[in-house]
Amino acid sequence: MSVRFSPEELSAAFAAFEATTEACAATGDWNPWAEQFTVDADYIEHAMGTMKGREQIRPWIATTMGTFPGNHMVAFPSLWHVTDPATARVICEIDNPMRDPGDGSVVSATNITILTFAGDGLWSCEEDVYNPMEFGQAAKTWCVRAKENGVITAEAQRWLDTTGAYFR
Repeated sequence: MSVRFSPEELSAAFAAFEATTEACAATGDWNPWAEQFTVDADYIEHAMGTMKGREQIRPWIATTMGTFPGNHMVAFPSLWHVTDPATARVICEIDNPMRDPGDGSVVSATNITILTFAGDGLWSCEEDVYNPMEFGQAAKTWCVRAKENGVITAEAQRWLDTTGAYFR
């Protein structure tokens, strides 16, 4: 397999991806995030299925990050990343911390993300690998703490009363 992008090019593209992700998290507008994908990109989300193309990715990310627990996550920093020039991939661990539940604690869960770079600042594939039970437990922990501290949102309370019942 020939190398299309150097480790430095992949790291620079990933840094731009991270900056866009952080900007979207700050504004709540996930359109710029979707624009980072090619029109025919694949987004593989193990619990939710595979989105085909930017225009399937766009509404999915907007809904996911616009509802609980996604809309209570405040940042998505990578804890580490590696580049694989032979496959044009960046593999990383992403942290997903939630907003303060009122006691100063940090509630979070992590995932492994595999990004395939297409060039020109665009990604042709993202695959997120994670444990849905870990994310569900983190969301429930956040809800319980937020409720104890009197800062739980109505949306989070509804999640706790329904979906949250499935997590210990």
